Amino acid sequence: MYAIIATGGKQYRVAVGDVVRVEKLGAEEGSEVTFDNVVLVNTDSDVLTGDAVSGATVTADVVGEGRGKKVIVYKYKRKTGYHKKQGHRQPFTKVKIKAINA
Repeated sequence: MYAIIATGGKQYRVAVGDVVRVEKLGAEEGSEVTFDNVVLVNTDSDVLTGDAVSGATVTADVVGEGRGKKVIVYKYKRKTGYHKKQGHRQPFTKVKIKAINA
């Protein structure tokens, strides 16, 4: 059994026991988070989408927070001597899926 949840502008395929990195939620480590925006639920017998999953939720525990690998943003314009180097590290929250309630 798995579900597809939407959070932080992205969609994630999750099953019970998975550890997933999602966009930063701002929840404390060890707390419980509920994802209400469930797009699809696949049980052993059928697939539920649309109005059939309107009441479905996915419950997860927050494992920790962190920042991803550094991405270098380099801007350059030829012949003018203009160049600018900038780095970015995207924050994330690591969650462990506890239950899929469909």
